[in-house]
Amino acid sequence: MKSAEPILMPDERRAFRCRLLHWFGRNKRQLPWRADRDPYHVWISEIMLQQTRAAVVQVRYPDFLARFPSVERLAAAKLPEVLAAWSGLGYYRRACALHAAARELVKHCGFPRTPEELAVLPGIGRYTAAAIASIAFDRPCAVVDGNVERVLGRLFLVRKQHAWRVAAELLHPRQPGAFNQAMMELGATVCLPQAPLCNACPVLAWCRTRGVGVSRAGSLRHKKQVAYRLAVREQTVFLVRREAHESLMPRMWELPQTQPGVGAPALRLRHAITDTDHQVSVYRGSGANGVAGRWVKLAEVERLPLTGLTQKILRRLCKSGIP
Repeated sequence: MKSAEPILMPDERRAFRCRLLHWFGRNKRQLPWRADRDPYHVWISEIMLQQTRAAVVQVRYPDFLARFPSVERLAAAKLPEVLAAWSGLGYYRRACALHAAARELVKHCGFPRTPEELAVLPGIGRYTAAAIASIAFDRPCAVVDGNVERVLGRLFLVRKQHAWRVAAELLHPRQPGAFNQAMMELGATVCLPQAPLCNACPVLAWCRTRGVGVSRAGSLRHKKQVAYRLAVREQTVFLVRREAHESLMPRMWELPQTQPGVGAPALRLRHAITDTDHQVSVYRGSGANGVAGRWVKLAEVERLPLTGLTQKILRRLCKSGIP
């Protein structure tokens, strides 16, 4: 396909849009962030969904909004409070950028309406700016995420460098937000990476591959074994804080790491962080053992910004009665 070659003629574009939107209206998932088009709600959901599974966001999104129901409340909060609410969602730099952007929004009295203005805010790139502008403000700007890129590649053999142009060509001019969500929904639920459900595709008539091609090979995952020490006394647990310069989860609280102990660990579990699968062992210990840290009451521990793994360990241990 030449870079400037139109994908569909005008009549076909209208038919494509109509078929896709009709399917979306009947089959879209009932997700909590689709309840309204409030720009604050759209923004929070888009940032959460950047690198976190939708199933996780479905649970955490309502909790986050209950804690920070407005951009003003988010801006007024201290960063550790925001990080604590973000714990378990991963990629904590998103939470830092979210907090910084909230303060910018309050300073400038509300959300800008164009993707160009939105993209200036911390943590908002081209895709997120277009998603907010189209869904919340009906701005006619297309979006391209991994799902849309895959759909365009399968339907029209579109190469990555042309995806934004083609998405803009297909965009419904009067319903840009619904159309963008429909394209993403198609990729998330039908045009799947490894096993596309072609028989359920509403736009199969336009597909040039019938599901073949442009599936990306799974990224190479690494494996790592790690051990932690659990020290508990008088309903408090000993925690340490990650350094500010850490590339992952800076300034988050966690159990101190240790060498594998003698005997069976109190707990074994698996935990994935980015591209690494961790085999985790937790051993009982006592005292700080010369490590700089802090004793925290178990009843108050989740007020701190904990790493997702630490949160998982403590919940699992408390549920099983240890300690």
